[in-house]
Amino acid sequence: MKKIIVLLIVLLVIVIIAAGGLLFAAVKINSAPDNMPDQTFFRVNKGDNAGLIAENLFYQGMIRSSTFFNLYVRIMNTGGDMKSGLYRIKAGASTAEIHDILLQGSEELFKVAVPPGLTSTEIALILEDSGVTDAETFLSEVEKQEAEGFLFPDTYYFPLEYPADKVVAYMVEVFFNEAESVYPAIHEMSKEVLMEKVIMASVVEREYRRDDEAARIASVFYNRIDENMYLGSCATVVYIITEIEGREHPERLLYRDLDIESSYNTYRHKGLPPGPICNPGLTALNAAFNPDDTDYLYFLLEDPAQGNHTFSRSLAEHNRSYELYIKGK
Repeated sequence: MKKIIVLLIVLLVIVIIAAGGLLFAAVKINSAPDNMPDQTFFRVNKGDNAGLIAENLFYQGMIRSSTFFNLYVRIMNTGGDMKSGLYRIKAGASTAEIHDILLQGSEELFKVAVPPGLTSTEIALILEDSGVTDAETFLSEVEKQEAEGFLFPDTYYFPLEYPADKVVAYMVEVFFNEAESVYPAIHEMSKEVLMEKVIMASVVEREYRRDDEAARIASVFYNRIDENMYLGSCATVVYIITEIEGREHPERLLYRDLDIESSYNTYRHKGLPPGPICNPGLTALNAAFNPDDTDYLYFLLEDPAQGNHTFSRSLAEHNRSYELYIKGK
């Protein structure tokens, strides 16, 4: 009997030691690899199963054992619950912690700042440089969705390699949400009238320097249209040079530039240009939808540093302002 008791004690000790060894091994194999990157990103593609995810994690040095990851997934019964997306994995994350991150579906988003007044081409390049979407595909979607001028300038958070059609659709959605604040009945406008407002906003966006003058500049352009005058916006000529002709942004416009034959040249063709020349922000949109009530027909940049303009009601008055400006330089 005494021998049996001793044998049982020995067996119990062996079991305890074995259990302790297994526990130590499990803790060790669950811990982050010694050479794990400080911080990295891991992508789960749509349709990836747990086995493939485990292999990719092991290959990228994020887990010690793909077999242990698969075993953990089976025990937790989460094989079909891991969501596609791009995830930020921090150094020191255990296999179990990485498993939980992939279950949460909290995809990593990247900040993309789109300032006012950019063309769709310029926005496309920003998005491509940020890794969000391909520039060519984005521009194709802008054309397809007729979104030129409706890509609202804002700070966005997108996943990497996000579908271009969804990027465009979301930026347009933000446009209408924001534009409601300056014109609540915007959804009731006809497509033609809305486009005219957006085109005007795009011109104002590229002309104003100070927020408090935007609505006054809009009034000048509307007054010129009412008087059957040329709009005479230098910004439309710059658009032709940079966007249509693909040349560098000019330091200053020459007289020959004002004579370029294009439907966008508002020195040669009356009325608004045929499309937006940029994607306007809220200040320019407010100016186009709610212009000041003035009888001004001209404006002249008075102080480039301050950005303020002199506004005139006649060409004679405008010419006098120009003479004073030249004398004061």
